[in-house]
Amino acid sequence: MGVGGAIRTFVEPMSRVAVIEAVEDADSRGLPLCVVGGGSNILASSDAFDGVVVRDARRNITVPDEAAPVEGGDRTVHVSAEAGANWDDFVAFTVGIGLAGVEGLSGIPGTVGASVVQNIGAYGQEVASAVESVEVWDREAKKTMELAAADLKFGYRSSLLKSTMYSAPGVPADRFFPTPRYVVLSVTFALQHAVTGTVGYAQLAKALGVELGAAMPIARIRSAVLKVRAAKGMLEDATRYLNPAMQSTKRQANIDEAIREQEAHRLEDDGRQASDDPSAARIADGIALGEGYVTDWNRHSCGSFFMNPILSAGDAARLPDDAPRFDATLPDGTAGVKTSAAWLIDHAGFHKGYKVAPDARASLSTLHTLALTNRGGATSADLLALARAVRDGVRAKFGVTLVPEPVFVGLSLD
Repeated sequence: MGVGGAIRTFVEPMSRVAVIEAVEDADSRGLPLCVVGGGSNILASSDAFDGVVVRDARRNITVPDEAAPVEGGDRTVHVSAEAGANWDDFVAFTVGIGLAGVEGLSGIPGTVGASVVQNIGAYGQEVASAVESVEVWDREAKKTMELAAADLKFGYRSSLLKSTMYSAPGVPADRFFPTPRYVVLSVTFALQHAVTGTVGYAQLAKALGVELGAAMPIARIRSAVLKVRAAKGMLEDATRYLNPAMQSTKRQANIDEAIREQEAHRLEDDGRQASDDPSAARIADGIALGEGYVTDWNRHSCGSFFMNPILSAGDAARLPDDAPRFDATLPDGTAGVKTSAAWLIDHAGFHKGYKVAPDARASLSTLHTLALTNRGGATSADLLALARAVRDGVRAKFGVTLVPEPVFVGLSLD
């Protein structure tokens, strides 16, 4: 989001033991602790953070099954990744070796560790469907644990890990916040050797020009997902990796490719060819100088800022007839109805590009009502003002209180 204050202590451990020691040291001293991945799902106060921020610097991705090939008809291949591995690096790696299961989650910023906390999902897939187990450090019991997928209590944008941070939806817990009780150390995924994957989302099927449920090469699905996300401004600004603070957090080849695609998309929107832009040659050569790039403010967001509400049947019945409705499960396990936060926002009068004032430095994306964006020089207070206006307007119009997706550090909507 491009906001936040100074950090009192920043630690970037390079080993599993060092991650545990950094977390345990902060806890033993009673210091506020914030374990971050890519920072892409955090809205931090512009005031200083008087505690410890830990960013796991371990980024290894391994395939244990290479040593013991799968036999018979079972096409399952296990892939393990350290918590600090960039998520899209992980997706690119698995697609590159012909493994299906997470290709629909291409382009989501952040890390492997954060993916299981949030149970990220998009275009018909959720990370929950691919996770076999998660190794964690239990801050309460002070020991490592191996949690199976069933132990993680995955739900819509939720998990056991995330639930330890909140006493109620959007309400921070007294003890474990803004870092869960269980700190992710590594994740093991069970993916499938496959030439093709299933197109499980209508918008993606339309982009590919195929029927919903069609089989397509997984590399083509990944490419289509990235294009659809780019068209909606729902990809991160790849030039953030030119910032010295972000160096080595993503594989350089993938950075170069992301910057190249970002510039090509911008030029296409402007009706020009890459050859018309003097920065294109530098990008093609992979020289990341950071000069000459044009900022795409729609990419300076947390992605989807509010979660899609899951309502009881009674509450859903009070929505307008044309409001989107999907079968879902409420937190208590009973049947519910999921509706679209983006639809509610738009139909409450908050359209693309909405600002609380003409000179406001934060606005809704000009491409997607669900993204709150920093238009340059915004503070955390600017983004909070916009979030409050949207939340309160939707509640007044439809009686539905939207819950933010990002973790608020040193801030509150109330």
